[in-house]
Amino acid sequence: MKNFKAGKYVNQGTYKSFRPTTLNRQWIVDDMPVIALLSKADRCLGRLDMYSEHVDIDLFIQTHIAKEATQSSKIEGTEINMEEAFLNETEISSEKRNDWEEVQSYIAAMNEAVNLLHALPFSTRLIKQAHKILLHGVRGQHKQPGELRKSQNWIGGTTLGNAIFVPPTHTELPDLMSDIEYFAHAQNDNIPDLIKIALIHYQFETIHPFLDGNGRTGRLLITLYLVSRGILKRPILYLSDFFERNRMLYYDHLMRVRTHDDIAEWLKFFLTGIAETAQKGTTTLEKILQLKQSIEIQINMLGKRGVDARILLDYLYKKPVISVAKAISLINKTPQTVYSLISYLEKVGVLKEITGAQRNRLYSFEPYISLFEAL
Repeated sequence: MKNFKAGKYVNQGTYKSFRPTTLNRQWIVDDMPVIALLSKADRCLGRLDMYSEHVDIDLFIQTHIAKEATQSSKIEGTEINMEEAFLNETEISSEKRNDWEEVQSYIAAMNEAVNLLHALPFSTRLIKQAHKILLHGVRGQHKQPGELRKSQNWIGGTTLGNAIFVPPTHTELPDLMSDIEYFAHAQNDNIPDLIKIALIHYQFETIHPFLDGNGRTGRLLITLYLVSRGILKRPILYLSDFFERNRMLYYDHLMRVRTHDDIAEWLKFFLTGIAETAQKGTTTLEKILQLKQSIEIQINMLGKRGVDARILLDYLYKKPVISVAKAISLINKTPQTVYSLISYLEKVGVLKEITGAQRNRLYSFEPYISLFEAL
């Protein structure tokens, strides 16, 4: 990687755009710190995937995705927390409605894209479909959702003339996106998959192929690639929280590749994120199992009412915020019975009322949500 050249600046008259070197070519990974981090990241990721086979991951997957959606959107400036991500639109304050919609669109895009992997390969078509859902009905909906841009964009600054970075021209996008696709599916290049997705993410953010939503789409691609390659059986690893906590380093490392051809530092940063996030994910799954066992002790003390409590808990592991009306519909009992059960779950610390209102109360599965907030 010592001879790596990121690309070159091309004079476009009043500004210079950056044309990246294509990915689909011979790579030699000869940096020992990168190789050491790759080994660690592989081990951590393998342990996370193995651990997920021993829990009912379908029960927890939507909370994982909601965590990713809130953190990825937070990088773009939204202010929705985990609890709010699970509320209905009518339960969100008007000043947060737009942020809430962006988080919901991210959740929908991830769910739909993962489902599409059964029918589509990791491809430009898949990426465009995910982007289309991501921008549907939100602030970028008028910026060609699902379509490669047809004009020049830029990053930072107020104009092309004072921009921090100007991606390649729109006429170069079809070839550059095809290059990513070919690179992703090359079978005889012997490039480790984690190195590949690190390079793909860098290249995608450098190309910036859409008018809006490039950051969220690029972060979503990481998980999609890992699932498409069978490295993860389910989408349970997300780097947005790592990128958010190291936001300036994230942007600096991406930019340094373009300005100094320093791909090694980017790879080390990315692989560190994989290892750290996978380790935290495994710890979280362990704590979820401990929480389930602890709650089961409390439920056993309810006797016959424990059946109703387990119905509520199965719902709460998937959507950890619940209304009384929803609880009534789930267990099909009288309001008095449901209120009594909720009161017990509040008393033992499973539920917490989050509205402070006398009517239309909402209850959060706080100990469960807190595990993901600490992830």
